[in-house]
Amino acid sequence: MAVFKVTFALLSIAVGAALTDGRHPPPPPPYHPPAPSYSPPAPSYSPPAPSYHPPAPAPSYKQPGRPYSYAYEVNDEYKGLQFSADEASDGSNVKGSYQVALPDGRYQNVDYNADHHAGYVAEVTYTGEAQYPPSSPSYHPAPAPTYHPAPAPTYHPAPAPYHPPPPPPPPPRPYHG
Repeated sequence: MAVFKVTFALLSIAVGAALTDGRHPPPPPPYHPPAPSYSPPAPSYSPPAPSYHPPAPAPSYKQPGRPYSYAYEVNDEYKGLQFSADEASDGSNVKGSYQVALPDGRYQNVDYNADHHAGYVAEVTYTGEAQYPPSSPSYHPAPAPTYHPAPAPTYHPAPAPYHPPPPPPPPPRPYHG
C-alpha cells in the first residue's frame, strides 16, 4: 500500500510538471465592466404654470384733507390730574393747543401749528413758579435691635434607672456522702 501511495504521488508530480512546463500559469484577464446598454431618460418634469396672478398694485389717489375739530379737559382733584387739549383743521392746516399741570406746581402750555410746508411749529410757555417743598422722610426707621444673651444651659443629670435587687440564692443542698 505504501508503494502505491509513493507511486501515485510521483505520477501526480510528473503530470503536473508536464502540463505547466515548469512555468506559472498565465494570469486571468483584467475585469472591465460592461458598457451600459441604455441611455439615461430625458427629464420629464417641468414646473406647473402658476394658478394665480399677483394682485395689481393698488392705485394711489391723493385724498384731500378733511376738516375736523376736537377738545377735551380732565380735572381730577382727588388724584391731582389736570390737563386739556383742543385741535382744529381746515383740511390743510392744523392748529391746536394743550395744557398740563406739572408736578412742581407750574402749567405747561403748548400752542402749535402744522402744515405740509412749515411742518410742526410749537410755542411752549410755562405759567406759575416751580415749588419744591422740603422733603421729609415719610417713614420712621426701625428701632435698633437690642441684644439679650441666650440663657446659660442648666445641667440636670438623668435619674439612675431602678433595678430590683437580685433574688436571694437558693439554700445549700444537704450533703449525703
